[in-house]
Amino acid sequence: MEFLKASAAAVVTGCLLAFTVFAAYNIRLKAIVEYGLVIHEFDPWFNFRATQYLLDNGMAKFFKWFDYMSWYPLGRPVGSTIYPGMQLTSVSMFYIFEALGYPMSINDICCYVPAWFGVAASLVLGALTMECSGSKIAGAFAAAVMAIIPAHIMRSVGGGYDNESIAMTAMVTTFYFWARSIRDSSSWIFGIFTGLAYIYMVAAWGGFVFVLNMIGVHAAVTCLFFIIQGEKGHANMSNLHRAYSLFYIIGTAGAIQIPVVGWSPLKSLEQLAPGLVFIGIQIMEFCNYQQKKDGLSTKQLWLLRIKICSTVAVVGMVAVYLLAPTGYFGPLSSRVRGLFVKHTKTGNPLVDSVAEHQPASAAAYYQNLHIFYYIAPVGFVLHALKHVMKQDNPRGSASFLILWALVAYFFSSKMSRLIILLGPIASALGGVALGDISQWSCDQFLSLVTGESEPAEEKSADAQAKPTESSSKKKKGKKAKSSSSSDVLSQLKAASQAPETRMLRIVGAAAFLLAPFIYGPSFYQYCDEMAGHMSHPSIMFKGTLRDGTTVMVDDYRQAYWFLRDKTPQDARVMAWWDYGYQITGIGNRTSIADGNTWNHEHIATLARCLVSPEKKAHRMIKHLADYVLVWTGGGGDDLAKSIHIGRIGNSVYKGICSDALCSKFGMTRSGPTKMMAKSLIYKLHSGLQNPKFFKHVFTSQYGKVKIYQTQGVNQKSKKWVADPANRVCDAPGSWYCSGQYPPGLHYVLKKRKDFQQLENFNQKGDKDAEEYQKEYMKGFK
Repeated sequence: MEFLKASAAAVVTGCLLAFTVFAAYNIRLKAIVEYGLVIHEFDPWFNFRATQYLLDNGMAKFFKWFDYMSWYPLGRPVGSTIYPGMQLTSVSMFYIFEALGYPMSINDICCYVPAWFGVAASLVLGALTMECSGSKIAGAFAAAVMAIIPAHIMRSVGGGYDNESIAMTAMVTTFYFWARSIRDSSSWIFGIFTGLAYIYMVAAWGGFVFVLNMIGVHAAVTCLFFIIQGEKGHANMSNLHRAYSLFYIIGTAGAIQIPVVGWSPLKSLEQLAPGLVFIGIQIMEFCNYQQKKDGLSTKQLWLLRIKICSTVAVVGMVAVYLLAPTGYFGPLSSRVRGLFVKHTKTGNPLVDSVAEHQPASAAAYYQNLHIFYYIAPVGFVLHALKHVMKQDNPRGSASFLILWALVAYFFSSKMSRLIILLGPIASALGGVALGDISQWSCDQFLSLVTGESEPAEEKSADAQAKPTESSSKKKKGKKAKSSSSSDVLSQLKAASQAPETRMLRIVGAAAFLLAPFIYGPSFYQYCDEMAGHMSHPSIMFKGTLRDGTTVMVDDYRQAYWFLRDKTPQDARVMAWWDYGYQITGIGNRTSIADGNTWNHEHIATLARCLVSPEKKAHRMIKHLADYVLVWTGGGGDDLAKSIHIGRIGNSVYKGICSDALCSKFGMTRSGPTKMMAKSLIYKLHSGLQNPKFFKHVFTSQYGKVKIYQTQGVNQKSKKWVADPANRVCDAPGSWYCSGQYPPGLHYVLKKRKDFQQLENFNQKGDKDAEEYQKEYMKGFK
């Protein structure tokens, strides 16, 4: 029977892994098949432009790249503000393919990278699930689900060249090596690979903070479990100590080398907790060593622990007291702070303007997880009962899936963008559920064929579960005091294996084995349809005319091509910050701002230009831009975004709106409000602008984009900004030289007040900022 079980499991596992590779790759190529090798969305265009720059100029220049074509007139130090993992990966692939004799353009590689890494992430997740559950078939099911589940596809379609497309692979790889490093007392060496994989994760995506804290939390919980075990857990504690120490030291040392991260692992509040876990594990291991060396009793061991922990705590508090006033510790970011507040807004209108930063709904969960919204909780319960709730927990990684599920669900419920973190864990727990149930179902039929009343494995397990009379007497006191979950499970198992329930088991097994054939095709069809929707690049899409004709709406690229082909090379283009990446990436023209949120005040200055009355706006814009681009045509155009534009501007330039939420700036059923009707953004959107200030030069084929030429551009300001002598360098001869606003704009800048993040305790409290926050948050209650 064991041979039959092993053969059946091997066949099923092989088929599932083959399906994983085939489905994961093909389902992500829909966009490429339908639209060609085109980069999607906004951020991917910046990523592609940065990749091209790295390929053309090399790594040394890349990390010293100060881009003056973005964030005009300030520029952006790309080398120190980018997570370079994806660029380094793509350029490496370019050279590898070239060396193998299969050259590909960097554009094509960037389009295929999400699909390639989607396959890799699916396979590695399968290995991680197998490691945590101890079941190969569960791992195979998990990989198959991960291959097509929308929560993973959403950031890994062909052409979607975004950081998350490789970050998911980096994340599950880091988690796999961590789980592998604590398998047993000799596995700690894998902590080295955990640290190396984590370094790649840091280079790939800002979500590395989640990975760091997830491993830190699991290490802390596992450490606590080993402490409770007493001397029995000392060997495992030593392995945990070595594995976590290797991970933390190697990982932190590598993370510090990434320019955008720097010393934040040792300073940021978001990253300090794993450091405290590192210190705690060192203390526990030292105390265990002292107990073994000096033969300390349990009481003496605890006294030693308390003594050392108290001393370290006092030293730590003194260090915090001395360092805090110096500004050493970095504050929580608005996005992270928003994960722990009761309301649905962060208090930062710039962050709140991004739809992905809003809380997730039940509909969003079902849309991205489908039936695994219900199956994953079943896997959660089965895995907890089978592994975590055992008195003797030999597999230290078993609890990892449970903790991952709890943490990922909490954070995704606060920010819909983080549903992506649920994709892997939902697939893993779904794989556990399908693997355990299918294994049990197969066992029932195999026992029927072989004539055995129950699988041999379960017999031996039951035999081991039944203590002998002598052993019962020896352990009577200890076991009589607690009723463990394993005793309950043993009783339930014995009842389920009774001869009276044989037919019921066979019927149930048949139903379970048929279920994947019934629901599997519909789940795949749903995922395939979702992949089709997610594969539509926002930069171009198919539309239907009134006569029913299907057309390709390529208005956005047409507008950017117009800028590239019909405007001077030194032309500066003002548009809302969302479009900056595409203006520079496709149009190859200087943008005022792009999709990065690193400079709130600059974006607010841009917002002030757009919401001001036309004449007042022109007075400012003539110092900054030669052209103004607006999105029109309905949907998510600039009028739809105008309320956020007003709020962002008002957060820095108080007085733009009469209230913090700019309730009087927008569109009503009867038309624009008085403030909206006077604004530049409305006049440009409606074509009602004064040609004396802004001359219309382009409207796209289907009216999605309009471009206006600024009249009376202040050439003096333009030349002043272009002069390198007017840039401010952090040191003589340095590459880090930031541009400055021209003197002609100083009258505007005098009126702005930097936006203050209230959780930043390195800044002194500001009464006006507190009042603004109260008014802003009150409006959402």
